[in-house]
Amino acid sequence: MELLIVGINHRTAPISLREKVAFTPDQLSHALPDLIAHGDLRELAILSTCNRTEIICTASNQDPTRIIEWMANYHHLPIQDLQQSMYTRKGEAAIKHTMQVASGLDSMVLGEPQILGQVKDSFTYAQLYKTMGPDLNRLSQATYRVAKSVRTNTAIGKTTVSIASTAVILASQLFTDLSTCSALLIGAGDTIGLCIRHLRNAGVEDIVIANRTLENAETLAREFNAHATDLSAVPIHLVNTDIVFAATASQLPILGKGTVERALKQRKHKPIFMVDLAVPRDIEPEVGNLRDIYLYSVDDLEQIIDQNRSHREEEAVKANSIISESVTQFLADHRSLGAQDTLVRFREKNENLKKLELKRALQKLENGEDPEQIIRSLANQLTNKIIHTPSVQLKQAGKEGRDEFLDAIEDLFQLRDKDTP
Repeated sequence: MELLIVGINHRTAPISLREKVAFTPDQLSHALPDLIAHGDLRELAILSTCNRTEIICTASNQDPTRIIEWMANYHHLPIQDLQQSMYTRKGEAAIKHTMQVASGLDSMVLGEPQILGQVKDSFTYAQLYKTMGPDLNRLSQATYRVAKSVRTNTAIGKTTVSIASTAVILASQLFTDLSTCSALLIGAGDTIGLCIRHLRNAGVEDIVIANRTLENAETLAREFNAHATDLSAVPIHLVNTDIVFAATASQLPILGKGTVERALKQRKHKPIFMVDLAVPRDIEPEVGNLRDIYLYSVDDLEQIIDQNRSHREEEAVKANSIISESVTQFLADHRSLGAQDTLVRFREKNENLKKLELKRALQKLENGEDPEQIIRSLANQLTNKIIHTPSVQLKQAGKEGRDEFLDAIEDLFQLRDKDTP
């Protein structure tokens, strides 16, 4: 299979370059057929995510230069900017790479599940814009099966490896139903935005965002349909808060032991789960000594994440074993396609010989000739015509000393004696 992958990802290029070579779904309607034409490719799919852009294609010419030149021209970039960051995978290595990507083994976060949907989208667009052929179709189906097998037979995606998701999971272990909890998020940066996403996915509806600059809090609140306030209102909201995430750039703590202690009294010591994601810390460490306060720092979470990451790496070994077996099977199935084509032509040739001799025999029967003689003649003619070409080739192989050819014929037609090893 003449599969070729030319790509760029989070390991080979910074986001400042990756974002310049990304493709939107709208661009694919033009980009796919244009690259097919200019790249002299037979089949093509383009996988484009925030962490990678990969050209997945079949081509007799395995030189990636033309594809890299096309990408540079399409995105109006100097080709030198791309050449140093591009990688190439060919043949068996390309098949394995595709399966690893879809299974989350080549992701920034090992084992992340979203990539499989993005891989499926890339093949769907290729089919939609008619750049998908039989080879990529077989590859896509095999890739989906492998990714599913990895998810089913390993635990690579069952432990969390991000701070935000780990924090939310810890909260869910304290509170039976997160949908009944209220959350206070102190700060309005990217980290807080990520935490809100995970809280929303976990079912938390009542969310308040507090920030020194109210305008920034309001912007984030509109995005997530939350409430916004300034830092001065934090003690008031703390009384009715079950979950607190803090991530500001403040050089001094935002929450002190006294403020939290007063809130606990008003809550009648109903527990509060707190995560301090800031460095320097937003929550005084002494707060963790209070009864009914469950306080985690960045270091606490990193320790849990390291354990989970180690577990995922162990599971990745199992996943790669599944993928290696699948690549071997895929290549075997692909090679068998060539044998099937040969078998079809072999059958057609001998079917034509049969039809020709049968037509002659039926004509002789209509002319009243002896049926027994006609059957004998039919059998002889068919046998002679079927073995004629192989006989000529066998004699030639014998003259040339091609013993491996003679051995293959003996295996093919089972000519060896049963007692011969």
